[in-house]
Amino acid sequence: QVQLVESGGGLVQAGGSLRLSCAASGSIFRSNTMAWYRQAPGKQREFVARFTSVGLPYYAGSVKGRFTISADNAKNTVYLQMDNLKPEDTAVYYCNADEGSAGDYWGMGTQVTVSS
Repeated sequence: QVQLVESGGGLVQAGGSLRLSCAASGSIFRSNTMAWYRQAPGKQREFVARFTSVGLPYYAGSVKGRFTISADNAKNTVYLQMDNLKPEDTAVYYCNADEGSAGDYWGMGTQVTVSS
């Protein structure tokens, strides 16, 4: 069983930055199973960023060049650095761990609100 806890959300003006954290516990941490998703009001949850199977970052087109995913294996934590935020980035951001046959796990989410 994997537990994921997100933090770091908040209210920021357009053009500002936030760094989200996702602390994982309950399993051996492998950054290449981790990803970030988001869900805006009235919309479906969408992919934001993840690590590929070989540990390279991969981004949705809408955030590429502005967001950076990283991991600290010693702390079992994945981060999402978000720069040049836009109002359309407003959403609840979720951390995901896809452990394959061992399960697909989600955190409770953290709210990010970007004002114009």
